[in-house]
Amino acid sequence: MELEKLLKLDVSNIDEKQAGAVVRDLREELNRHNYYYYIKDNPIISDADYDKLMRLLESIEEKFPQLVTADSPTQRIGAPLEGGFNTLEHGEKMLSLQDAFGHEELKAFLDRVYKDLELEESQVEFVCELKIDGSAVSLVYQDGSFVRGATRGDGVTGEDITSNLKTIKAIPLRLMDGVQIPSRLEVRGEVYLGKDEFLQINKRREEEGLAVFANPRNAAAGSLRQIDPAQTAKRRLSIFIYGAVSNQELGASNHYQMLEYLKKCGLRLNPHVKKVTGYEKIKKYCDRWEEERKSLPYETDGIVIKVNDFSYQQKLGQTSRNPRWALAYKFPPEQEVTRVVDIKVSVGRTGALTPVAKLEPVTVAGSTVSNATLHNEDEVNRKDVRIGDWVIIHKAGDVIPEIVKVITERRDGTEKQFKMPERCPVCGSEVIRAEGEAVSRCISLACPAVQFEAIVHFASKGAMDIDGLGPAIVKKLLDRGLIADPADIYYLDYDDIFSLENFKQKSTHNLLEAINKSKSQPLSRLLFGLGIRFVGQHVAEILADEFGDLDNLMQADFSQLESIDEIGPRIADSIVSFFKQKQNLEVIEKLRKAGLNFSAEKKKVEERKEFAKKTFVLTGKLENFTRSQAADLIEKFGGKVTSAVSKSTDVVIAGNDAGSKLDDAKKLGIKVIDEKQFKDMIG
Repeated sequence: MELEKLLKLDVSNIDEKQAGAVVRDLREELNRHNYYYYIKDNPIISDADYDKLMRLLESIEEKFPQLVTADSPTQRIGAPLEGGFNTLEHGEKMLSLQDAFGHEELKAFLDRVYKDLELEESQVEFVCELKIDGSAVSLVYQDGSFVRGATRGDGVTGEDITSNLKTIKAIPLRLMDGVQIPSRLEVRGEVYLGKDEFLQINKRREEEGLAVFANPRNAAAGSLRQIDPAQTAKRRLSIFIYGAVSNQELGASNHYQMLEYLKKCGLRLNPHVKKVTGYEKIKKYCDRWEEERKSLPYETDGIVIKVNDFSYQQKLGQTSRNPRWALAYKFPPEQEVTRVVDIKVSVGRTGALTPVAKLEPVTVAGSTVSNATLHNEDEVNRKDVRIGDWVIIHKAGDVIPEIVKVITERRDGTEKQFKMPERCPVCGSEVIRAEGEAVSRCISLACPAVQFEAIVHFASKGAMDIDGLGPAIVKKLLDRGLIADPADIYYLDYDDIFSLENFKQKSTHNLLEAINKSKSQPLSRLLFGLGIRFVGQHVAEILADEFGDLDNLMQADFSQLESIDEIGPRIADSIVSFFKQKQNLEVIEKLRKAGLNFSAEKKKVEERKEFAKKTFVLTGKLENFTRSQAADLIEKFGGKVTSAVSKSTDVVIAGNDAGSKLDDAKKLGIKVIDEKQFKDMIG
């Protein structure tokens, strides 16, 4: 139906058959205008007409809810996420880029590429792209529809932020028709916040008495991790797509061709991409944008330089962290001179004490700076920063304010030296600085500065697995003063939980049941849940097996711990320090009185030849098991589970949406089985 007819349409007496046809036309029209407005930056209808089309679609879908689909333009704002974010495994590892600072490092990278490829400079083409200062994400399209999206995370898995990404109108919920699209297309992009929007957000936050964001990148990352997608939608985020996984399926032999293909799909690409050959032309591109970036409506902190030809990329390969065929050329940061008026200590969410220089406000790289991190006590001493000093500051990578140098010539004798406090400035507990570490820490479970993260970790799936007690509920409990440490969870009653917003009778009973059920979790999970520094899940299992009881572990000394295989001096010192803290002992005593399991059960091994002395790797999502359940079964029958595929891996168990581990297994010729075969093995 033509646009003019749609705008004049009366849907008050429409029946379901007519509604289905109109809905299709409205969605097609709205998707077309989203493309012109957010991708092409060239709107072809007024905002008022766009709003009218959207209201028409909303009214029909409200009348006929059976017509609502996940990729409808009305579904960009989803329901608030319950209990935080789930994790998703990327189809292929999201690597970081090697940085280069200055022309010499750029030239060294190019020379290495030419040498490794055994080619002349004129034979290797590169693609130069602006390095957008935002938050990296992965988007998955299934049969052309956007189905899920995730943060970079650790590169292997990221947080599921699909609902929040749907609020970004520059992300098409359906790819353009007329383009041959694989059944599954995973693309990578950078979500960012424009300069003007960033200033407006900070202005509003100041007016509301809230802390302002440090920079657009942090604001974008924070916006993507809002529990309520409606809050994300209030911030005008956008995105540039810069690549795709499994590019051989896209009919492209090089990176530039792949970008052209993605553009035809309706995805938004940065318009300043350029193919170049040779050091001088690449240098010219970098130098041009170092100056012209100031005129861009978004922040960019450098240039990404990629070898164009995919076969050359494959030959160059990658390290565990970086592709050897790409480089991030970073622009030199701007510098200013200001004065240190004080040095305060902040306590982070992990208990780390960080000295922060309070500065006379100064404008650097387009924003006002009044604080600069000094990282740790050693850094303060190394730079000899004193209260009252005149200093040169810059934004490292154009983002983090940092003191470069103290101008000692301007000292007049009134400056004061800084000393790190021996007790936590928030809770008063003794501060610990582990041997060989530069960071001092508060390791109290009851410290207000760390209590949120400590409680969220304690309740998480890998620890006590309290279903329903995610970050959002923990925050509500803390705000109401109902809990102050992990042990307080077990003293909540029906009225405490029922009084929380959106809690009904059933949800209250469910959470209380989950809390009570967690009391019987194995000792290893409790140890992991306590959040002892350097004690991950594997180390927690070793400690539980070795000591058999929490009280035995609490009484162990440094030498006894260090003598255990896989427990080094750093871990031993951390454990001893943790159990010396009075506040931690008080929390543990409350856990004991609440009836938690403090003893470990001896693992029963029923050795089977299919599992005995074999190494397994799990990848993808299993339908009938969690990963931990599958790992427990493998170990029960005498096998071993590791996280990475290597030549020593015997079997890879691949579930749905298996990622790069499956590809690695195929390359190495390792046996791969599916979930059904795994179930047959365990009987």
